[in-house]
Amino acid sequence: MSITLVHTDKAPAAVGPYSQATKAGGTLYVSGQLGIIPGEGKLAEGFEAQTKQALENLKAIVEEAGSSLEKVMMVDIFVTDMGKFADLNAIYSEYFTDHKPARAAIEVAGLPLGGLVEIKCVALCS
Repeated sequence: MSITLVHTDKAPAAVGPYSQATKAGGTLYVSGQLGIIPGEGKLAEGFEAQTKQALENLKAIVEEAGSSLEKVMMVDIFVTDMGKFADLNAIYSEYFTDHKPARAAIEVAGLPLGGLVEIKCVALCS
């Protein structure tokens, strides 16, 4: 089985020694996406803006790999404040409307670069 590394300039470059995503055997594994604005290299302002940007980054990577949000099977979300759970769900439901992948939301003590939210996923792709 061959492994393909996925990269797009429509999402920020990895902030460490890893790929934006890897693709193997019809499955896409997308690394955690912070709310970093592509081309600027800085986090969007506030939880809501970071959540939207993280989802836009995730979407750009999934689409670069030839897949779509409708083929996402699992999403893991890391937040620094579970008190923002309702805000998270409101934004998330704009991206995952009829299709509702399996999901986990986990509160963490901190995220890279001082991010407030990080989102990763597993999707089907051809």
